[in-house]
Amino acid sequence: MKNYLVYIIILAIGLFFGWLFFGSSSNESTVHSHDKHEKTDQMWTCAMHPQIMLPESGDCPVCGMDLIPVDTENSGLLANQFKLTENAMALANIQTSIVGHNEVESNTIKLSGKIVENEEANTVQVSYFSGRIERLNINFTGDQVRKGQLLATIYSPELFAAQQELITAASLKTSQPALYKAVRNKLKLWKLSERQINTIETSGQVKENIPVYATVSGTVSEKLVEQGGYVKQGQPLLKVANLNTVWANFDAYEKQITGLKEGQPISITTNANPNATINAKISFIDPVLNTKTRTVIVRAVLDNTALQFKPGMFIEGSISGDINMNKKQLLSIPSTAILWTGKRSVVYLKTDLNAPVFEMREVTLGNKIGDHYVIVDGLNTGDEIVTHGTFTVDAAAQLQGKKSMMSTKNSKTKEHHAVDVSNAMTKNETSLKFQEQLKKILDEYILLKDALVKDDADIAKKASIAMIKNIEAINVKLLIDISNQNQWIQIEDQIKRATHAIINAPDIKEQRNHFIGLSIGLTNAIQTFGISQKVYSQFCPMANNNKGASWLSLDKEIRNPYFGNNMLTCGSIQQTIE
Repeated sequence: MKNYLVYIIILAIGLFFGWLFFGSSSNESTVHSHDKHEKTDQMWTCAMHPQIMLPESGDCPVCGMDLIPVDTENSGLLANQFKLTENAMALANIQTSIVGHNEVESNTIKLSGKIVENEEANTVQVSYFSGRIERLNINFTGDQVRKGQLLATIYSPELFAAQQELITAASLKTSQPALYKAVRNKLKLWKLSERQINTIETSGQVKENIPVYATVSGTVSEKLVEQGGYVKQGQPLLKVANLNTVWANFDAYEKQITGLKEGQPISITTNANPNATINAKISFIDPVLNTKTRTVIVRAVLDNTALQFKPGMFIEGSISGDINMNKKQLLSIPSTAILWTGKRSVVYLKTDLNAPVFEMREVTLGNKIGDHYVIVDGLNTGDEIVTHGTFTVDAAAQLQGKKSMMSTKNSKTKEHHAVDVSNAMTKNETSLKFQEQLKKILDEYILLKDALVKDDADIAKKASIAMIKNIEAINVKLLIDISNQNQWIQIEDQIKRATHAIINAPDIKEQRNHFIGLSIGLTNAIQTFGISQKVYSQFCPMANNNKGASWLSLDKEIRNPYFGNNMLTCGSIQQTIE
């Protein structure tokens, strides 16, 4: 009995420890199994082929690359929507406003143009007979001439013979008055005066060199001959402009035409004297649209007796009045909310009232009224849009591979197309001098990019320092429109922050991380304001933690700055900016 009791006790102890160990393992197995079941919700995709969606990790069935986990941060959002953190919203000072039928404070249309000669007052001084210019008394363009002033002396064989005919006919004027009269009339047709003809007749001497006198007063705008040259009858000698009146020619975009009419008052200021305002009226609106610039010429005639206006001088015009619409019915947004790229105008819509979720929206613009643009299509009353920090939001869209101003599709689809910024340049009235300054920044950026390709952190830092100097040297006043200046200020802030971060980065890995934002900012600048050369936007789908990142290059050949020698040729041309 004792032995049985011992066996029972041992068995009980064994069962207890068995339950203790194996029961716990079973629970752990259950928990592990549950975790494993939860992990099956994670989907895996290929950076090069985002259409691939698999429930487990492995190799891409198309290209063999390792699959990457699908980003679940933006789960629940639509395909083109993306989310920013509250911290990012605060750091970038992103501001939004509600779209409404706003009554615009100023219904002023702003126009840019220049002073040109009054073509109605221009005259071409011609030679009325053939011959060789023995002496030219006008030596340079801009010289002032008076009516009756001696311009040149010309030797003319034809006129020499005609003078001899006059002397002969003078002795026969009693017997052959018709012949005498015909000879005198021929000399008059060659613009010899009665006094000149009488002098030849009474002296009986032939003049070899005949003077040519100015028929009008004005300023020589173009000299068409040189001393010693041979001229034919009717050939122009000089172009003479009467600058007592000049034309103020403005370029009006086709969306502004409906707000313009002849006789409308216009206030004009010059860059030479911006504090002085000249009041005039529109005298002419070109009936033909320039298909290259999408503008028409709007003209005003200015009194210039004091010669304060010089042809070629840049001017600005302001036109106030009705815009052929009831202002209370205008659906308008601030110009700072709009991004222009090629033929598209885009804004960023905040789609969630309680969360920083955004989506790009293309809009159709109407007239520009003050600092606002009329919205023809694309937005509705009550929509909330980004009005400050638009470029930062666009950069976030590009980093997350969403629809942005750079691409109408997800960047991972590797959509290749050329972006024509000529329309954007026209819309933004971009100064060529500003583009030249922008090119200096691009040149340093290329040196920085090449340094990252060669894994050289020191050269990358030096190029970034040089880039900061070029950024700070930018003269934003070269941009004519105030809205363009505001856009550059936003882009400049993004570029400077990224460049400073590269300078202060402890290693090349950190430099490459900040190079992503720098590339986005500079690409936005080039697309918005244009540049005088072809630039390639290239894209690597594996950079930026497999989210993809782009960079700019002057060559088609792929040289990846995000991986250097490790993956030198990884990437493709995403866009061609011309």
